[in-house]
Amino acid sequence: MSDINMQHAAEVDARGLACPMPLLKAKLALNELPIGSVLKVLATDAGSQRDFRSFAKLAGHSLLHERLEQTVYTYWLRKEC
Repeated sequence: MSDINMQHAAEVDARGLACPMPLLKAKLALNELPIGSVLKVLATDAGSQRDFRSFAKLAGHSLLHERLEQTVYTYWLRKEC
């Protein structure tokens, strides 16, 4: 599945927010989604790469794909539990 066309149930725009806000906004959004749903997150904080990779492992979610385009990091997380 191409990352450009990846289906997602919700999107969080955390561009311009500093750590830890992108991750906190993503956690809140995931809490509202049913298991198996995909959340797309946009962020500009470089620390978000480390945060989202660690969060996915620790929380048991899947980081399906991540992309850096210019200064925007995009993540697709699937809620697993």
